[in-house]
Amino acid sequence: MNRAPYLLPGTQSRDAQQCVTATGTITLLPQTPQLRALHTVIRDRHVDAADFTRHSRRIIRLLLETGIGLLPFENYPVTTPIGRTYDGLRLASGLCGVSVVRAGESMEAELRELDPGVPIGKILIQRDRRTKLPHLYFQSLPPDIADHFVLLMEPMLGTGGSLLMALGVLREAGVDPANVVVINLLSSPQGLAAVQAAYPELKIVTSAIEEGLNHDAFMIPGIGDFGDRYFGTERRPR
Repeated sequence: MNRAPYLLPGTQSRDAQQCVTATGTITLLPQTPQLRALHTVIRDRHVDAADFTRHSRRIIRLLLETGIGLLPFENYPVTTPIGRTYDGLRLASGLCGVSVVRAGESMEAELRELDPGVPIGKILIQRDRRTKLPHLYFQSLPPDIADHFVLLMEPMLGTGGSLLMALGVLREAGVDPANVVVINLLSSPQGLAAVQAAYPELKIVTSAIEEGLNHDAFMIPGIGDFGDRYFGTERRPR
């Protein structure tokens, strides 16, 4: 099957655009002036922690709403206050969140705002600073997770190694990758291509696709270490 290049609005590098193909499984949020203004704040190395968190949460809410909208719904008629029938919809199955610790935990509060009773699992994966390879340290998933749609919350998709490992954990727990939507803030073309190759049926929602990766596997133009910045543990630039 021939695939057309996935062109990225606002991306500076055309080489980066050609690293990702349009398969219908990647949803890029509309690159509106409002979204770009939010990104301007959180990408600024001098922004204070409160503004970084507040603007990040606004983007996260957009990502979660979009991700839930990609899931299957079923008919669910209800009676309105005036006694008429509204042909409504509801999710076809239960919803579950899984955060890739620690950056993914930044999305948990917003998900609970949307669905207060949603179960949330956790997977702890850390990247070796020398080899850049991911290592799995901990997992805690709902016992019936295979019966749910899963929102896999991973804000940073660089090389794709951590996300691929997290998807492997879900698959071992019986989760069908077709029932997973990855909620992602920033992604690289290389990471998207790697994940697409392994899980072509997987849905990914992202707010930005970057130009590429630098020699330290950080995205360009990037945002730095999102987890450190969100939770206030970064070393501030001088």
